[in-house]
Amino acid sequence: MAPTLVILAAGMASRYGSMKQTEGFGPSGETIMEYSIYDAIRAGFGKVVFIIREDFAESFKKILEPKLVGKIKTAYVYQSLDKFTEGFSYPVDRVKPWGTAHALLCCKEEVKEVFAIINADDYYGKEAFEQAYTFLTKECNETTNCILGYALANTLSENGTVSRGVCAINDQGYLTSIQERTKIYRKAGGQIVFEEEEIETPLKEDTRVSMNFMCFSPGFIQLCEQEFVSFLHSKGQELKSEYYIPYVAGRFKELGLGQVKVIPTNAKWFGVTYKADAPGVKASIDTLVANKVYPTSLW
Repeated sequence: MAPTLVILAAGMASRYGSMKQTEGFGPSGETIMEYSIYDAIRAGFGKVVFIIREDFAESFKKILEPKLVGKIKTAYVYQSLDKFTEGFSYPVDRVKPWGTAHALLCCKEEVKEVFAIINADDYYGKEAFEQAYTFLTKECNETTNCILGYALANTLSENGTVSRGVCAINDQGYLTSIQERTKIYRKAGGQIVFEEEEIETPLKEDTRVSMNFMCFSPGFIQLCEQEFVSFLHSKGQELKSEYYIPYVAGRFKELGLGQVKVIPTNAKWFGVTYKADAPGVKASIDTLVANKVYPTSLW
């Protein structure tokens, strides 16, 4: 069975200010995720599962379905605050989704094969999908998952801070720990740092980070469900707490369930965290089209 691509598209885009998941950036109005889907199809993926919010499902499908029909199987799952929270209470004024690991948990009934997961608003590159497909079809099993590790310097925004899963890797190329850093930026002098409680900590340019491009066996979704219970007990009353996939990947290692391989890639990321990122994204796609990496019209 061909691998599945899962796309995280339920975020609220609070820093961007509009629905960036469905905004057109390509010369024929393509969204960023369409380039990922195109790369996934030519790498050999057989299905794409979109994790979205039900309130914009109709408009989302209207944009994507006519383009993808006959090219790849599609499915949709909806992330909402009440899913998998039976028996727990949370603040009535909370609106922020529970995070990426909860989003993946919402795929429990839809994803039964090995899969890769990505963000809708990040561009990853053709080579990364080829690497993911090779891993999923040749190495992935219930005890071996992977993260595509991007060089930190290739993943920064010129327009504000970014969140990245910072990886610690052993000599064999396997993850030993991962820390979600939510405020990473390059200082005026050039040094990259992450800031926590107003304390700056330097990071190396070539530090490998997770861009939420990861490959898993379906059993990983069960671990997301198991660990979500602990998350709700400890952080379920916070208005903005988030349950991250990199955290669960770290727990996979800590619990002795297996290894997480970090596959290095030197591809340059681009994406839309802030509205000011949009012109740069459009220019980057125009360059890729000019260099014949993609056709002028994908579909």
